[in-house]
Amino acid sequence: MHCNAIGRDLLLTAAHCVQPGADYKLFGSAPGQPPVLKNILRIEHHPQFDMKRLFNHLATADVAVIKLAEPLPARISPALIAAGETAAVGDSLVVAGYGVTVRGDGRTGGTARAATLVVTGQPGSLQIRLFDPLSRGVSAGLGACAGDSGAPAFVVSGAAPAILGVVSWSTGPNLTAGCGGLTGVTPLASYRSWIVDTARKLGTALAP
Repeated sequence: MHCNAIGRDLLLTAAHCVQPGADYKLFGSAPGQPPVLKNILRIEHHPQFDMKRLFNHLATADVAVIKLAEPLPARISPALIAAGETAAVGDSLVVAGYGVTVRGDGRTGGTARAATLVVTGQPGSLQIRLFDPLSRGVSAGLGACAGDSGAPAFVVSGAAPAILGVVSWSTGPNLTAGCGGLTGVTPLASYRSWIVDTARKLGTALAP
């Protein structure tokens, strides 16, 4: 699971990463320091999230907000959420995460990586599909993999990158199981007001 800091004590991730009935903690570490576990106060799932639709690679509100028990270190700058931007075929987005590079091989995960992917298919306000422009989803290429769920898909424009969506799923080439084919992203445009309202209810102000 990947989380994105959007406030001093608030994280954004995919709803399917934080299911009810489980106990979650934030795992983190500073350079040269041992890893630490940070407590979570509350997890809010978007009320329209449907796990069955996600399993079928269909659009759903795969968005959740996590409230931490204490603020993140000052060295971590909260990311901006894109303000209403939409994606069109051919647009480039940057996906960043800590997932594995080989499905099933956990040793290939845990390293921050980023890839520039291109919007394909029929992007809408509820789902975006991305592929590596070199392989076009036909042969193995760059893309999200296991462990990248919840990772940000950034639109790079203006003064700073902004999160346009979060990673929900991935496929292998030609829609097979695995990685390196398509990367499915849940865009935030339809859910931004819910994220802002939820943050406010949890006592966190987001960057404008």
